[in-house]
Amino acid sequence: MSQQPPRPALECDVLVVGSGAGGLSTAITAKKNGLDVVVIEKEEYFGGTTAFSGGVLWIPGNRHAKANGVQDSRDAARTYLQHETGAFFDAEAVDAFLEHGPEMVEFFERETTVKFVPTLYPDYHPDVGGGVDIGRSILAAPYDIRQLGDDMARLRPPLKTITFIGMMFNSSNADLKHFFNATRSLTSFVYVAKRLATHMKELALYRRGINATSGNALAARLARSALDLNIPIHTGTAARELLLENGRVVGARVQGPQGELRIAARRGVVLACGGFSHDLERIRQAYPHLRRGGEHLSPVPAGNTGDGARMAEAAGGRVEIRYPQPAAWMPVSRVPLGKGRYGVFPHLLDRYKPGIIGVLRDGRRFTNESNSYHDVGAALIRACEGLGETAMWLICDRTAIAKYGLGYAKPAPMPLAPLLRSGYLQKAGTLAELAAKVGIDPHGLAETVRAHNAGARYGEDPEFGRGSTSFNRYLADPEHKPNPCVAPIERGPFYALKVIMGDLGTFDGIRTSVAGEVLDGQGAAIPGLYAVGNDRASVMGGNYPGAGITLGPIMTFGYITGRHLARAGDEKNTKRYLEAV
Repeated sequence: MSQQPPRPALECDVLVVGSGAGGLSTAITAKKNGLDVVVIEKEEYFGGTTAFSGGVLWIPGNRHAKANGVQDSRDAARTYLQHETGAFFDAEAVDAFLEHGPEMVEFFERETTVKFVPTLYPDYHPDVGGGVDIGRSILAAPYDIRQLGDDMARLRPPLKTITFIGMMFNSSNADLKHFFNATRSLTSFVYVAKRLATHMKELALYRRGINATSGNALAARLARSALDLNIPIHTGTAARELLLENGRVVGARVQGPQGELRIAARRGVVLACGGFSHDLERIRQAYPHLRRGGEHLSPVPAGNTGDGARMAEAAGGRVEIRYPQPAAWMPVSRVPLGKGRYGVFPHLLDRYKPGIIGVLRDGRRFTNESNSYHDVGAALIRACEGLGETAMWLICDRTAIAKYGLGYAKPAPMPLAPLLRSGYLQKAGTLAELAAKVGIDPHGLAETVRAHNAGARYGEDPEFGRGSTSFNRYLADPEHKPNPCVAPIERGPFYALKVIMGDLGTFDGIRTSVAGEVLDGQGAAIPGLYAVGNDRASVMGGNYPGAGITLGPIMTFGYITGRHLARAGDEKNTKRYLEAV
C-alpha cells in the first residue's frame, strides 16, 4: 500500500519533496505526461498547508465564471495585477499564470478527482483598475474522505481552532450564514441541526468528520488523484540533502521509517516544502515586526521550517527577502487549550461584522477592519512601528458577541465563561473598566467609541469607510441595515480580545524561472532542481489581490512545472509518449 515506507533505494524520473497543492499538482501533471514520480512528505500527514486553507483558487477566466455568465477579460486581470504588484510586476510570470490558469482548472477537472465550484467572492480591491466584484475565485468541491480508504488516516486534519467539535465549514459565505442565524431563523436552525447530527454520527463511526470542505477537500482530492495514478506518497520521510553530480541535482538523501536512503531522480527534484513560516531565524530577518522585537504566531503546519529554501541555497540557489510584505499576513489570537497548550485562531470573519472594531494600545482605530486579513495585517505592522509591540484589541458589546462571536468565542447560545476564565476574552461593565483590564488608554478608547458610534448609528464610518466596497460587505452581515459592516458599540458588558500577527504562508522564497527552475546567483537555471508552492517566490509580489491568490498560482505553476519536466531530458521518449496518447 502507498503508506508503506520506501525501499532502501529508489529511482524515479521526478522526486517531489512535499505533499501540498504545489507538490501534488506538479506530481500529477508530470505523471499524466508519462513520468515516473515519487512524493515524500516529512510529516505523518499529507496535505501540507493546503489542508488547513480555505481551498479557494483565484483563476481569472476560469470556466465556472464563464458558465455563469460572468464578464471578464485577461486584459482586465492583467491590469489589476499590474496595479496590485506594483514595482514587483513580472510580466512573463503574470502572462503565464493568466494563460495557463484556466487551462489548469480544465485539466484537473477532466483528468482527475479534483473538482471546483464557483464562489461569490469579490476581488479584495474591486474598486481599482481591472478589479471585479465576482468570478475570479473558485472553491474546491466538498469531498467524502472515505474515498481515500486506508489513506484517510494520513490526510492532515483541518485546523482545530476553526472547526466546531471537528466539523469543517465551507469557505463559502452561504454555509456560515446558517450557523450565525441558527437562533434567529427556523431554516438555519434545521440546517445546523442536520449538520450537527450528521457530524456526530461521523465522529462515532470514524472519529473525525468525513465530509471534507475547503482546503481539506482539495488536499483529499489531490491525494486521491495521485494515488489513483500509482504515485506513492511516502509520509514520515524527510529530505536531508540534495545529491549533485557535475553541477546537476540528481536526487536526494532522505530519512524514512526504515532509516536513511537515496532516491535518484532522472529528470529532477521538485522542492514543495511549504515555505519558511516556522524557520525562526529567517522570519526574524524577513518580518518587520519581528525585527523590532514583536510577537508572531503562524497557524500553518509546524513542518514548514524552510527545508526547501535551505536545500536550494546549498545547491547554489537564491532565497531573497525582496517584498515589503514577505508573507500573507493574518491577524491571529492565542487560544489557551489547557495544560500549557495553546492553539492559533486566524481572524477570518469577526472583523467584518458590525459592532466590532480594532484599536491599538492608545485606544484608537488604525484601519478599516473590514479590509482583507492581509491588508489589516500590513496596516497593523505599520501602525505599531515604534510602539514596542505589534498588537490590536478587538472591541465589541454584548449585542455583537452574542450575534457573531469574537475570535474563538462562538455566538450565543455557546458559553463564554470558559474563555473568560482562561483569559482569552476580557469582559467589563464599562469601557473604562475594560481598558484598565487590558492595558489600553481609557480616554483614547472612550473617544474612539464615541466617534465611531456617532456615525455608526446611521451606518456610516467617516474615518475609514467600512462597507464601501463589495469585498467589505461580502463577509459582513447582509441583514444589518443600512451598512452590513457598521453598528454602534453601546450595550454593556463590553468585551476585548488581543490579536497579534500571524501568516498564512510566505510570499518571498526561492527565485525561479517561470517554469519553476531554481536560479543561481547569476540567474541561470540549476539543472535538475525546481521549486513550487510557497517555496517559490510568489508572482503576487507580496500583495494579496483576492481570495485564492496563493492556491491559484500554486496549482497553475505546479501544472506548468510538471509539463516542463516532461519535456526536459530525453526529448525522444517524451515525444514518443505524447504521440502515443
